[in-house]
Amino acid sequence: MTENTPNKAHRAGFVNIVGNPNVGKSTLSNRLVGERLSIITSKAQTTRHRIMGIVNTDDYQIVFSDTPGVLKPKFKLQESMLDYSTGALVDADVLLYVTDVVESPTKNQAFLDKVAREKIPILLVINKIDLLTGNDQLVAIIDRWKELLPQAEVFPTSATENFNVDNLMRRIVELLPESPPYFGKDALTDRSSRFFVTEIIREKILMLYDKEVPYATQAIVEKFDEGETAIHIMAVIYVERDSQKGIIIGHRGSRLKRVGIEARKDMELFFGKKVYLEMYVKVERDWRNQEKKLRQFGYIE
Repeated sequence: MTENTPNKAHRAGFVNIVGNPNVGKSTLSNRLVGERLSIITSKAQTTRHRIMGIVNTDDYQIVFSDTPGVLKPKFKLQESMLDYSTGALVDADVLLYVTDVVESPTKNQAFLDKVAREKIPILLVINKIDLLTGNDQLVAIIDRWKELLPQAEVFPTSATENFNVDNLMRRIVELLPESPPYFGKDALTDRSSRFFVTEIIREKILMLYDKEVPYATQAIVEKFDEGETAIHIMAVIYVERDSQKGIIIGHRGSRLKRVGIEARKDMELFFGKKVYLEMYVKVERDWRNQEKKLRQFGYIE
């Protein structure tokens, strides 16, 4: 240690990211963590779990939680998703409420009212400001939000353009309480390799299929054999109806093959190894409303 340099207290804390669907929470989370941990597509309701991404330096540890977008539940699955988002208000040291320049500030008033009652530091992230054409628009948006969340610090950002994300990160670090780390300093996430395999497959389905089909699917890894240079994976894609199974597979398996090719590319980048991927499709009727299946798929503990 350099002479006259005081000991610097280590900081650590939980920073939870909440907001409505499709405002860019996952893109922002991935920017802050520096790894592609959450699904990013243009479709709403893509994040189904609460996904932790951990940032470590010698001086601090930040445990980010990306949560599902807040929505009114239509299935038991969505009830579980809402529980993740509501629970994120309880155990945070810092709360990031993410909105954008498009959505109405009162889109989900009940959840916003809960956020307004929180006593922890709240950072209001107004995302997608690259879509604005003038500063007057931004000022009006900020003024409206300050009426609803007067205690929040406002950070206009563009997660896709990486604008103002560094300033947001610096403020997060300043707000962290003094604490030893909660996880090992080499930890990146609390999720398993199998979990990220299923997320990658589900992302490709969201990108390659339309309408209700992507939201009625769930991938499960049945085999994950990892060697020094390669990983052999067998995964099952569950759907709710026979017609959906046919759509996922496609003519002579053409569409499922494309999902496999695209998913394997991302898996090899993620794991840094050769990946051999087998996928099958099974029908599990109305699985989104079956508590047993939701428990098996990891949505209910």
